[in-house]
Amino acid sequence: MKNVLKNKVFWFITAAAVLVCAGFYLKFKIFSHPKIAVMQKPGQVKSAETVTPVPEPPKLDFVAYDLKLEQIANNPVVASSTATSTEPSPRPSPIGRGSKENLLWPVKTVYPNYGALLPFNRIVAYYGNLYSKGMGVLGEYTEDVMLDKLSSEVKKWQEADPTTPVIPALHYIVVVAQAGGGRDGKYRARMPESEIKKVLAMADKIHGLVFLDIQVGQSNVQTEVPLLEKYLKLPNVHLGIDPEFAMHNGQRPGTVIGTLDAADFNFAAEYLAKIVRDNNLTPKVLIVHRFTQAMVTNAKKIQPLPEVQIVMDMDGFGGQGAKLNTYQQYVYKEPIQFTGFKLFYKNDVVGGGMLTPQQLLKLTPIPVYIQFQ
Repeated sequence: MKNVLKNKVFWFITAAAVLVCAGFYLKFKIFSHPKIAVMQKPGQVKSAETVTPVPEPPKLDFVAYDLKLEQIANNPVVASSTATSTEPSPRPSPIGRGSKENLLWPVKTVYPNYGALLPFNRIVAYYGNLYSKGMGVLGEYTEDVMLDKLSSEVKKWQEADPTTPVIPALHYIVVVAQAGGGRDGKYRARMPESEIKKVLAMADKIHGLVFLDIQVGQSNVQTEVPLLEKYLKLPNVHLGIDPEFAMHNGQRPGTVIGTLDAADFNFAAEYLAKIVRDNNLTPKVLIVHRFTQAMVTNAKKIQPLPEVQIVMDMDGFGGQGAKLNTYQQYVYKEPIQFTGFKLFYKNDVVGGGMLTPQQLLKLTPIPVYIQFQ
């Protein structure tokens, strides 16, 4: 009986010893593992091997941005800048001889997010619709001829202003105002996906941008813009809105010059901004066409955003004097953010002919968007 009891005690003690040894072994293995070691004690510094530093997002070069704004403002006052900080300064405050208190340009508005196209680049675009040879050069010629002509214009602008890189673009009328009401009575036609894809493919060939342009007819911006969302999610696709064909009170496109309000453009800008934020994109560009006062009501209320840069594009045709006066009256005098200038191969033949890059580079402000029709 005593022997049995001794054996039980022996095996009990042996088993306990084995368990204690196993416990020490496991503790050593677990807490010596490089991925677990950082959890040993509260307050202990984590191992450098397990900490992955988060890179800072790239930032806009505020100094370069402000200097470029001063350059394209092209004010007659001789300007110089003493800016040296890489942080944003009060928006913007150029320094020069004479009083600058009353200068309209550069515009005091929000800084864009990193990656903004403007004002560091100039955009040169061909405008039109693939279904029509009469709506612009984009649809007038075969693809190869059209792209060659665009390349020639890009080269002219690059030579005229070597300090500003030029980006080619195709400005495609994706919603076209119509003389007839159509199925839903809205006097506009939406282009099919097959045609939009053709324009996107052309732009890819030249590493260019695409602007999808809207003529709402008796529809509205709030309806038409969201229908283009899947295209606007693409990094190189931007937006244009043409108030000329925005009809009210039952009027038909082409019978009167249409109009849109700042609220319409702010809706479009906010919609684009959300797309930019949700898809981690660089800022979009919104082109607004204008050649009369009434085409854009409450223009001063149009709000550029960090995600959306706004260009007021002088859209009229005719002699040089008339075009320059239109730019002065409806673009220069109501500053929003950036400016554009439209040139017509066929309609600008009177009064001195089509304006040259050298002439447009003398404007105040200098346009950063050039469109050919």
